Amino acid sequence: MVTIKDVAKEAGVSVGTVSNVINNVQVKPSTKEKVEEAIKKLNYEPNIYARGFKINRTNTVALILPTIWNPFFSELAYNIEKNLRKAGMKMILCNSNKKDKAEIEYISMAKQNKMDGVIAITYSDIDEYVSEKIPFVSIDRYFSKDITYISSDNFEGGKLAAEKLVEFGCEKIAYIGRGSKINNATRKRKDGFISYCKEHNIDYEICEILGSSKEFDKLLNEFIAKNFKDHIKIQGVFVVTDEQALDFIHKLEEYDIEVPKDVQVIGFDGSKASAKDTIKISTIRQPVELIAEKAVRSLINIIENNKVEKEIILPISFIGGYTTRK
Repeated sequence: MVTIKDVAKEAGVSVGTVSNVINNVQVKPSTKEKVEEAIKKLNYEPNIYARGFKINRTNTVALILPTIWNPFFSELAYNIEKNLRKAGMKMILCNSNKKDKAEIEYISMAKQNKMDGVIAITYSDIDEYVSEKIPFVSIDRYFSKDITYISSDNFEGGKLAAEKLVEFGCEKIAYIGRGSKINNATRKRKDGFISYCKEHNIDYEICEILGSSKEFDKLLNEFIAKNFKDHIKIQGVFVVTDEQALDFIHKLEEYDIEVPKDVQVIGFDGSKASAKDTIKISTIRQPVELIAEKAVRSLINIIENNKVEKEIILPISFIGGYTTRK
């Protein structure tokens, strides 16, 4: 295993000089060049943790997600890692499986291991563990005025979904969604939907539960039986996420209800299964690349004690797919 002493010997300089080059301490350009050539020749990899004790940085960031079994979270993780890599930083992916205990443990791990910061999407009751003691950027959830918060414009997304369903000929529309009991930005999707309907006197229904998926399945089945089984009373549906929209479409298929012929459906997220994939269902697209870029830039600004916006709301857009007629 190549050591810092080997690099120093190869470059003809002291160990201290090699350490200065690694830690970006100013040395003569010619000396820096010799050290960098030696590092490259010997394929030496500096210990970023040992380095962190000198410069108070480890160049590592924890990304906490509720699950990676979700296209939006996966795409977001990919883009955050890409932006961190551009900044010379590494990402530790922390999959909490929607468990508050796991999220608390990950935050504690980040602090104990002197990680530079945390970017997180969390719908758990962990408010007391989120503080300025470690740089922290929250996506889709407001914690306090001291914690930077980044989100898509969920309210406008809900309004846009309702507007599009009406534009596509739906006389009565509905919102369907299951969410967390912890208040978060995704609830604004329903608020925007209702706001548009009330403003334009559109007949609408709400089918929502905060919490148990078992209870939601029961409610949704009853909702479908009441509004779609014998007679289609609702022509357009906005579902809180693409994932839940697909589940809803599969349930409609059990009753031989065709989408979009009988019912038009719009989801929310607009995530892709792969880089070359195309978005298939009609959806409100979150600007996932921009969310990742803003999250990483905000975190770096916090780490470096630069000025940072505490609340960043980003624009959404509609993407038409096979689940609407236009």
